[in-house]
Amino acid sequence: MQNTIIERTLLDSIAKELQIADTGKATIREVVTIVNKVESQTGIRYVRMEMGVPSLAPPQVGTEAEIEALRKGVASKYPMLDGHPPLKAQASRFVKAFLDVDVQPAHCIPVCGSMQGTLASFITAGQCNSTKNTVLFIDPGFPVQKQQLTVLGMDFATFDVYNYRGEALEPKLEEMLSAGNICAIIYSNPNNPAWICFNETELAAIGRMADKYDVVVLEDLAYFGMDFRKDLGTPFKAPFQPTVAKYTHNYILLISSSKAFSYAGQRVGLVAISDQLFDREFDALKARYSVAGFGNVLVNRVLYALSSGTSHSAQYALAAMLEAACDDKFNFIDDVKIYGDRAAMMKPMFEKQGFHLVYATDLDQPLANGFYFTVGYKNMTGAELSSKLLYYGISAISLDSTGSLQQGIRACTAFVTPDQYPDLEARLQAFSRDF
Repeated sequence: MQNTIIERTLLDSIAKELQIADTGKATIREVVTIVNKVESQTGIRYVRMEMGVPSLAPPQVGTEAEIEALRKGVASKYPMLDGHPPLKAQASRFVKAFLDVDVQPAHCIPVCGSMQGTLASFITAGQCNSTKNTVLFIDPGFPVQKQQLTVLGMDFATFDVYNYRGEALEPKLEEMLSAGNICAIIYSNPNNPAWICFNETELAAIGRMADKYDVVVLEDLAYFGMDFRKDLGTPFKAPFQPTVAKYTHNYILLISSSKAFSYAGQRVGLVAISDQLFDREFDALKARYSVAGFGNVLVNRVLYALSSGTSHSAQYALAAMLEAACDDKFNFIDDVKIYGDRAAMMKPMFEKQGFHLVYATDLDQPLANGFYFTVGYKNMTGAELSSKLLYYGISAISLDSTGSLQQGIRACTAFVTPDQYPDLEARLQAFSRDF
């Protein structure tokens, strides 16, 4: 490493100070801390691709609605556990407008971000049947969701979908589910980190297997509508965001406001639970909570214990954004297409310097440009690559941490603004000269 721009002894000392033995295996937040410290001590600005944080201004319609709610004094009032009624109504409408799926307002529940929605869903799904306490990840996926299960003391199983796309997915799911210990399946669509998008054939297979083995599907829609190859931003008009909800009643939709609506800081999202699952009763839940209904337990037992409701004023903001989107007054998809534009600029820079795309296609289609992309370099492992790039002023996370068996890194486009493109290109050139 002759052409690094970060002094090796400095970066190594910071990692040692933080008790991080291998920076290539550091968590997302640990990488953030390392880079923050290096930047503060050197004044060198990193090309930061490690953390999936929106970089756009929040929509005015949401901000104004929250300010008005605060002026009216909602901050002094506890929110209802199951949510602000206008938000619930607009959430139901939004699900219909952009997924073409019917979920009653009563079954659309605000949560403190999709992270909390996922945690509550894991808890509830894992307690429905004493013989099923394992969650199946269709990986790669969001690393912190596995950490949630570790905190809960629940088990998880996983497979990398890289070799199981299309018709190969259903037999693999059959193999995993036939053990009889799976309570839930989770995946993101579009996928974090690979940005692959499941098609209708694959979603139908997931739905069939969920019904056959009676498991709950947690569909993480953190990047709602962000497959920019299609126009998914017109309400009540096809094409719609693809969803497993078309193929099973055993589903929970996790809808985030962080990326699609750039409202990450207020920690507000939604779980939309199918009408059938919400009302379904389980003997194991009755024995534990004295109430048997899945949705009742998730809201009035689990969420009550976790946070006693979701930020009151933020619910007004989300309600306003959803209403404007459904009324076709706010095209949230157009606002976030900039991430795809950035990916279109960044990918060729990597490829020019000898990097290759890891997850490159959706079956027979080129992968969409979006919030993330994945790259590898020659025979380097993902951990080696992410560790070495830190010395060249580029931060990312290894695919190892996402459950992928492929070697490479996840690159997030959110914070790489056009003024940094020359820096990125120069640093990749320096890396290429050394390796």
